Parts: sequence; C-alpha cells; structure tokens
Amino acid sequence: MFLSKLFLPILKEVPSEAKIKSHQLMLRTGMIKQSSTGIYSWLPIGFKIMKKIEQIVREEQNKIGAQELLMPTIQSAEIWKESGRYDDYGEEMLRIKDRQNKEMLYGPTNEELITEIFRSSIKSYKSLPQLLYHIQWKFRDELRPRFGIMRCKEFYMKDAYSFDLNDLEAKKSYNKMFFAYLKTFKRLGLTAIPMAADTGPIGGDLSHEFIILADTGESKIYSDKRIFDIDISSYTNQDNSINELRKQYDNFYAVTDEKFNKESFEKKVNKENQIITKGIEVGHIFYFGDKYSKPLKCSVDLQGGKKVDVKMGSYGIGVSRLVGAIIESKFNNNIMKWPHSVSPFDIALIANIKKNDNQTYTKAKKIYDYLIKNNIDVVFDDTEENLSSKFKKFDLLGIPFQIILGSKSTEDKFEFKEIDGETKLLSLEEIKNHLNKIK
Repeated sequence: MFLSKLFLPILKEVPSEAKIKSHQLMLRTGMIKQSSTGIYSWLPIGFKIMKKIEQIVREEQNKIGAQELLMPTIQSAEIWKESGRYDDYGEEMLRIKDRQNKEMLYGPTNEELITEIFRSSIKSYKSLPQLLYHIQWKFRDELRPRFGIMRCKEFYMKDAYSFDLNDLEAKKSYNKMFFAYLKTFKRLGLTAIPMAADTGPIGGDLSHEFIILADTGESKIYSDKRIFDIDISSYTNQDNSINELRKQYDNFYAVTDEKFNKESFEKKVNKENQIITKGIEVGHIFYFGDKYSKPLKCSVDLQGGKKVDVKMGSYGIGVSRLVGAIIESKFNNNIMKWPHSVSPFDIALIANIKKNDNQTYTKAKKIYDYLIKNNIDVVFDDTEENLSSKFKKFDLLGIPFQIILGSKSTEDKFEFKEIDGETKLLSLEEIKNHLNKIK
C-alpha cells in the first residue's frame, strides 16, 4: 500500500473528548470516527487490525471444536419474555417495533436465541456435547458511553455457547474455553489473567473474567503476583492437561472487586506477593447450568425416553474492545507498537523523497515490489514529508518494523529497525527471512 493512497485521516491535535490513550490514538491515527455518542465508524487501519484479532479468536475457537454460525443483530422479544429477562435486563436493551407492531430488540447478548435454535434442532443426548459460536455486532444503550470503543454502545463480539448433558461434561466445556481464551490472548501479545468474577445479569454460579493490567481499567483486581508467571505453552486442549492448568491458576488468589474478601486475601497471599490494581476486562466466561434451558424448555431425550434439561455456558470476547486494550497495554512514551500478529502492516518503508528525486523513489519502489512479491504486507511512505515528520507519524501508527532509506544504507543493505529497538544494516533477503520467521 502506498501511503499517499491510504485513507488515513491523521489529526495533528489530541481531541479534547478523548481521555485515555487508546481513544486518543484511535482518533488521531484515523482508526475510528465517531458517528454519534458511543457509536463509531471503523476506518481502514482500525478495521484491518480488528479483523486480524477476529481471525485469531476464530482460529482458537475452532481448535477446541467450536462451530461457527451467525445469528442476527435483531431478535424477537418473545424468547426474552419466555426466559424472563425481557423486563429484567434494564434500559441498556434497545427495544423497537416493526411495522406490524411486533416487539423486537437489538441483541445485547444471545443466550435466548441460541437456546431457541438448539431446542428446535437437537432432540437426542447422542448429539451432545455442542459448542457453537458467532462473531457479531451487539448493542447496549450505555448510560454514559466513554473511553472510545472501550465503553461504547455498539461493539463487535465473539460469543460462544456450550450445551452438555450434565454438570461434569459442562465443566469440561467450560475448561476448554478457559484454555482457548488463554491461548487467544497470548497470541495477541497480552497477559490476561483469569479472575473469579460476579456473574451479573447473565446469571449462574461460576464465572471468570480475563483481565489485563492497565491503569485505565474499570475493574479493580486483587491478585497474587505469582499467577503472572504461569506458563501455558506446555498444555494442550485435552481434558487432563486443562485440568492441571486450572489447578495451577486456582492455587493463586485472583478476583475482581465484586468477589473480593479482605480476610481471605490477606490470609492466602503474603504481603510481598499482593497486587491491588486496575485492569481491563477482555473476556468473560460463565457456567449457568439450566438457567435458560429450563424456562425455555430446552431438553434432550435420554436412552430410556426420559427428558433432561441441557446444561449451558456462555463465553464472550470483546473483539473490538481488544483493539483499545492492546493500545492501553502497549503504548509507551508516545510510541505505539502493535504485536506482529495484529499489526496493520508487517513493515513500513520510509524514504526521504524530495520533489523531482526520481532516484530515491525508484530505489524504494524496487524494495516495495520485492516485499510485495514475497507476501510481506508493506506500507510505503511515498510522500514528500521530511523524515522527522515521517518518523513521528510511524511512532503513532505502531507498525513494528521499518526499512529506512537513509544515509547509512548501501547499494544492497538497508537500515532495518524495530520500532522500539536498534537499527541494523540488512539485505532484503535477511529482512524477508526475519519477518517470515516471526509470522
């Protein structure tokens, strides 16, 4: 991509309404544009990053056997009334009527709809277990939307739902999701800690929030710092392995403020290991048994003809929120560095191109063509801005690697720089090999 052709409406000043780094950076670099209060358009750079996050989430769901479907954003109010949540959910739910005066709603979540789909499709215990997920827009009419896409009205989310025959099998599904979430966040360059949490309006008796540490987080957390040292790399998605991993995490105190008990915290965690700080919720998993299956009459036939209500769990990841969460985690000293897995481009090509300077442009274009030919996603700054301005711009954009056609470059070696690291002189072959190694 040529920078001169890229839709990149960069702002010179930090917008006054943006109070946290992610909101400031996303507006300044033209990743998003506010459409109305709490609702944003996703512009090319922001959308590209979000779609990369979505793909990583999808891949980790597929690895544990979850199957993807797509449910609509608009739902009938009838199934919500059937579950008993239509009146209980509160004013965050956007209620509407169609031209036949039928009550509808813009889905804030999908427990009712997925249960209705399941109950009309699956009749026998032989079809269990089932793990179903979709990645779709949600709407919650926040009273005070703030912090850009971190607390907004319309957001992009992965939600999954498990259906099992009994509590024992349901806990296995819960643990599989627990593991998939840890793997997902690791691939996104984040250390997300599962913390015992309140179930809120979803309901149930087992819940974990996945939290990354950030001063701008809205969740207050209490934890044993040793939990951050757990290495998940040697574990697999097999039941025994996941059980061992769960035991590792359960050994350490880690809760959000709703579950905090001062006496338990001080008894279980030595003073030097105590962490009391803030964090950002990037995922939430729930097990709620038959909370929805019972009122919605979602049952399966057992071998002897007896019916049993299925046991259910739900599992959410805020895909759009993760864009902001990664920024809050990685932004430092006015420099952004996207993890390689979600960076909008693999590398930036920066050249000091002056008016009527065909020689420098031609040299840069050859490098650009070589990278494109080798399937390396590159943005070429072909503008006539001075180098100082270009460096400041790319510090904000956060593309992790740069090739700089500067004074140190030779005929066949070029300045290669990691955005927060040292500059090396490397050939194009060496640069290609380095980038392919970390993909």
